[in-house]
Amino acid sequence: MKRVGLFLSVILLVLSTHASATADFSLPGIDGKTYRLSDYRGKWVVVNYWATWCPPCRAEIPDLIEFHERNKEKKAVVLGVAYEDISTARLQKFVDKFAINYPILKLEPGSPNVLGPIPGLPTTYLVSPKGKIVAQQAGMITGKAIEKFIRKYTDTE
Repeated sequence: MKRVGLFLSVILLVLSTHASATADFSLPGIDGKTYRLSDYRGKWVVVNYWATWCPPCRAEIPDLIEFHERNKEKKAVVLGVAYEDISTARLQKFVDKFAINYPILKLEPGSPNVLGPIPGLPTTYLVSPKGKIVAQQAGMITGKAIEKFIRKYTDTE
């Protein structure tokens, strides 16, 4: 497991060299609110694209829950983006079953994604407090790998 975290940290670090212009989106949440990425300026934002039917997505949920709980008041938040054709009621049941504590937004498959490509699920984008995309990871990610990357990136700013 440590090797996976280290590997993901290295991938995120390499991808950090490709920081883009300021990113923003506006997506509906399953709670009826509209979420804008720009509302989180000043914090790191982990945007995780996932689906209920995706085994790796399900496997990373506990880590993302823990990461969000530890960081939401301080430096970082998680936004989960359900990338599948599913009713809000069915998605809410899934969220309740897994006790997901971070906002869940919806993006229909095939809709434009302003952050960049979604090559597979899960796909995670890391957005800096300044609103810039600093990393993208296709595949599972851990909270520890995210924290390690944030520490390294913050030290280089």
